[in-house]
Amino acid sequence: MPMGHTAEAEAGSGGLTATEHRLANGLRVVLSEDHLTPVAAVCLWYDVGSRHEVAGRTGLAHLFEHLMFQGSGQVKGNGHFELVQGAGGSLNGTTSFERTNYFETMPAHQLELALWLEADRMGSLLAALDDESMENQRDVVKNERRQRYDNVPYGTAFERLTALAYPDGHPYHHTPIGSMADLDAATLEDARSFFRTYYAPNNAVLSIVGDIDSEQTLAWVEKYFGSIPGHDGKPAPRDGSLPDVIGEQLREVVEEEVPARALMAAYRLPHDGTRASDASDVALTILGGGESSRLHNRLVRRDRTAVAAGFGLLRLAGAPSLGWLDVKASGGVEIPAIETAVDEELARFAAEGPTPEEMERAQAQLEREWLDRLGTVAGRADELCRYAVLFGDPQLALTAVHRVLDVSAEEVQEVAQARLRPDNRAVLVYEPVAADGADDSDSDQEEGADQ
Repeated sequence: MPMGHTAEAEAGSGGLTATEHRLANGLRVVLSEDHLTPVAAVCLWYDVGSRHEVAGRTGLAHLFEHLMFQGSGQVKGNGHFELVQGAGGSLNGTTSFERTNYFETMPAHQLELALWLEADRMGSLLAALDDESMENQRDVVKNERRQRYDNVPYGTAFERLTALAYPDGHPYHHTPIGSMADLDAATLEDARSFFRTYYAPNNAVLSIVGDIDSEQTLAWVEKYFGSIPGHDGKPAPRDGSLPDVIGEQLREVVEEEVPARALMAAYRLPHDGTRASDASDVALTILGGGESSRLHNRLVRRDRTAVAAGFGLLRLAGAPSLGWLDVKASGGVEIPAIETAVDEELARFAAEGPTPEEMERAQAQLEREWLDRLGTVAGRADELCRYAVLFGDPQLALTAVHRVLDVSAEEVQEVAQARLRPDNRAVLVYEPVAADGADDSDSDQEEGADQ
């Protein structure tokens, strides 16, 4: 069987292992056997997301994710969903700034079906892509935008803050959902060109985790994927680098029909995959990760100026990550009072650093979250793909927690001093208005197929 190189490494956690393989056409394959339950997860990451889009064609990566569920050469219409669900499996796909992924979790004896389905649409989607499927999914995506962004409280927050945090022309300035105008402007030829450019085996990583026989699984992968030709015309993504600090506070006030005042902010933080990014994760967990965090204790419990206060990290590899602050005000409380309290807490944290108890609690919380992701076959398959696509090494998924646990209190304080400052954030303030038929919405960096 004409496989490429094979590498194997023992994981640094719980005995988990993964093996790496490469087909002659460039497809990277990662396998991880887990015989605890008779299920298998298939995860396929394509190295394409909204950061690869050009002006005037935003939302194309997400639109194409939907088109991948509209039939392929040997699977008509909604057949992908029907076949997987009919076999007792589950499936979906999502699009983010940095990748598009497709995934199935199947009874182990139905693994071959999932592999055949993924290979059929990778190799033959253009045979089924026509004007009817294009118009159908264009309407689906536009409706998804209405439901998730334009017609729910705070729905445009993610889109607005991203546009503030990344300057005009930056590859992360727009979110994966895209604009209505650009969705309307996308043509069938745009979609076909997009597929030919990005949906090639040498631009993808396939991970398979669960109750599998590695030798048989590799034979199926070669059988179904091996004849699909690679493509070398992919352009490099645009440079996403920016200065460490914004240099000023960027601000927008939104007056809309929302249930309460809200303060949201995005702080520019180190790129994912760096030690400073792990330190940022610990810092934001201490400050805003749950009901034991500093901001929750200050704003919700002590001052009672907010009903919710959270601070989390949006990890990004191709651009500065974002520290995401979200505070919903108590009735009648003005935003300046909340903002003053937030700044006081961030300044105190930067000056004093975390306590040993806070470090222990935050690192334990992040360890539990990591174990939760790797504890399911689907979560582990996704993490293996993530580290392979974004950092070139799937084995990093199995040892990620050790890098977080190795971060020191001094490093956490250092990143807080350098980055969690008023001149390094984009701020969004929501002020409620009386009901007048206006619409709004909320956010996430991933857009899914939702079928």
